[in-house]
Amino acid sequence: MLGLKTSPSLLGLDDDGIQVPGGFGDRGVEGKILAAKYAHEKKVPYLGTCLGMQIAVIEFARSVMNLKEANIMEFDPDTSTPVVIFMPEVSKTHMGGIMRLGSRRTFFQVADCKSAKLYGNVSFVDERHRHRYEVNPSMVPEFEKHGLTFVFSP
Repeated sequence: MLGLKTSPSLLGLDDDGIQVPGGFGDRGVEGKILAAKYAHEKKVPYLGTCLGMQIAVIEFARSVMNLKEANIMEFDPDTSTPVVIFMPEVSKTHMGGIMRLGSRRTFFQVADCKSAKLYGNVSFVDERHRHRYEVNPSMVPEFEKHGLTFVFSP
């Protein structure tokens, strides 16, 4: 991951973009946040999938909204600024019931975005999901007010 003393060009970050994939646990999260920050500040294309998208939300909250304690409840259950929360519809206690699983219809909220174009400009997609956490819905209006656009919604 991008280190404070590491040249981005040595890591190939001056190529096409940065992709931060999904994952579990907090190992390497602060380094992933630095990669998201680099992409944001240098206008480098960033694709965050699953945890990678949540990382981008943390970075945006910290850098743009000045919410220095912003975090994911999975990593810091006592955070004062939970920007990503445990999904209320999944069980915290039953194994196998701790994730949103299977196909889920997701609608494009922004028709003219790169994601919609990649899907052939359809109005929705049915994709496989395997998630326990989501962007805190109560914070979405504040994110949008500060310029973060969510192009999908369930």
